Amino acid sequence: MADSNDSVSVDMETIYLGGKEHIVRTAHGPVSVIVYGDQDKPALLTYPDLALNHMSCFQGLFFCPEAASLLLHNYCIYHISPPGHELGATAISPDVPVPSADDLADQIIEVLNYFRLGSVMCMGVTAGAYILTLFAIKYRERVLGLILVSPLCKSASWTEWLYNKVMSSLLYFYGMSGLLKEILLHRSSDVLFALSCIRKFAVVQKSQNRILFKHVEELVLSTILILVLLDERQSINVLRFLQAIDGRPDITEGLKRLKCRTLIFVGENSPFHSEALHMMAKLNRRYSALVEVQGCGSMVTEEQPPAMLIPMEYFLVGPNSSKQQQQKGEAREALLLLQIFNLVQQVLSHQIFDFSTASSLDSAEHLLRQ
Repeated sequence: MADSNDSVSVDMETIYLGGKEHIVRTAHGPVSVIVYGDQDKPALLTYPDLALNHMSCFQGLFFCPEAASLLLHNYCIYHISPPGHELGATAISPDVPVPSADDLADQIIEVLNYFRLGSVMCMGVTAGAYILTLFAIKYRERVLGLILVSPLCKSASWTEWLYNKVMSSLLYFYGMSGLLKEILLHRSSDVLFALSCIRKFAVVQKSQNRILFKHVEELVLSTILILVLLDERQSINVLRFLQAIDGRPDITEGLKRLKCRTLIFVGENSPFHSEALHMMAKLNRRYSALVEVQGCGSMVTEEQPPAMLIPMEYFLVGPNSSKQQQQKGEAREALLLLQIFNLVQQVLSHQIFDFSTASSLDSAEHLLRQ
């Protein structure tokens, strides 16, 4: 593997379920990249949300059999972790300057150059979605498309600023405390997520539906995995990423210059729902589509991965087709996006799960929604 002119890489022999970890030394510090699949295939980059990594942010999606077939069959996956968020990471020295959001975006171009990648597809969640969008604005020729989950594009609001200050104080004085983990879990998942799991278990006991039981089991295991991985996260490393995101600039104007196709997913109960709608309104509608997922918070990749499959399948057809097919014109892309909207409506109108349950659970949910 050849190095880029301004970065040096050390390959680690750590294997994660078939993937190999590479530590890429960049101008703004080392970056962990887990590579899955054949590197001769087109590249799909992922970037997780705050305090998460590829296992806690994308496992639900990539462990879904249909998603594995769609993504791993057609792409080589490059999971990029924010500095210090990889498994087993040590605490970053306080003497190392805190990178800005721009610095984190510039790290990605060094990763692409190291792996000798040309144009890539990108998938990010919330803070990771912001970094990838900023990267696409700065290096438009290197991005084929963006798949963004509960994305950010504006600078932090006063509410988010205060929320981040509370998390920063907890991280600084108490580390990865139980309260902080609850806050991070609520940021990533629907506030009603745990209650939803209880609902589904109640239905499983009545219906003995194997498919439903499997889905509930995956949701519970995913939540447990997030909590376990948060336990091993170094608080100083999380604080540094939080500071970078808290000080992010507004990139709304830059969205108008994007030429790559963009697919946005957002849960109806996500605290970043309005941000996703704002972003969609600023993008060129000819090249973008929005999917709102019912009964879901911010992290659609873990809470409702099946809801992502059909839109992604149609969205990813273009970049993986031949060059001649890619040049058939904008009319084909507009038709493709129309198909996405129609199919999403079908998915949302045919719910698999029956959420009926005891009146006590209904009362609890009503109070939580208030």
